[in-house]
Amino acid sequence: MKSIHFIISAAAVLLVAGATSQARDFDHSHKALTEVLETHVHGARVDYPALKQSPDKLNGYLDTLAAVTRSEYDAWNREQQMAFLINIYNAATLKLIIDNYPVSGIRRIGGLFGLGSPWKMDIVRMFGEKVTLDHVEHEVLRPDFKEPRIHFAVNCASIGCPDLRKEAFRAADLENQLEEQTKAFLRDRTRNRLDIENRTLHLSRIFDWYEEDFVEASGSVANFVAPYFTERERAFIEQGDIRIRHTRYDWDLNDR
Repeated sequence: MKSIHFIISAAAVLLVAGATSQARDFDHSHKALTEVLETHVHGARVDYPALKQSPDKLNGYLDTLAAVTRSEYDAWNREQQMAFLINIYNAATLKLIIDNYPVSGIRRIGGLFGLGSPWKMDIVRMFGEKVTLDHVEHEVLRPDFKEPRIHFAVNCASIGCPDLRKEAFRAADLENQLEEQTKAFLRDRTRNRLDIENRTLHLSRIFDWYEEDFVEASGSVANFVAPYFTERERAFIEQGDIRIRHTRYDWDLNDR
């Protein structure tokens, strides 16, 4: 009986050690996704035809993310969890596009004759089940982390969206990466600008759709965006009495 007990105990130790090793061995640098992005992201454009021809690295990366268990994820720190969720969202979006390419825009995908929503399709493999892009963003990322800058990190494969970063998000660099993404987007005067003469802030519709996130973080949309404008513009915005108008959102695919 003692020998049987020893064998069972040893087996249990090996199982626990294996699980711990698997969790420890997860690549939090997300190197595989960075290699995909470095190859196929060119400025604001994504080379979907080339990615469609060589999808193996992207598919392999998604397989790696799909193998992560909920218990492993729960053991990670906040930055590791956020990087995982942002990257799985962006990688799944890339796969959605190449699986349907050529397509003129992401909203053309999904449902009968494209009348459904691509964000409500069960395409993300996570924690042993298939979930939607909406689930990742609106049921996990937004409520769990209360970080409005994620709206400049997750990518909707559209021209109006903040540019897809040419590298994966990483826990060790997440703060800098989120700040860089937010700064780059808000300093793009084709989408966000201040008209001092008419006391009007022209902002992306992202600030309309997710207004509550920015208000919760900074008290108002104007307070959130002000630090990303020039010193003169920031002072003007902080004076108050300013209108916000939302610019047109370009849903064309970001392949040009």
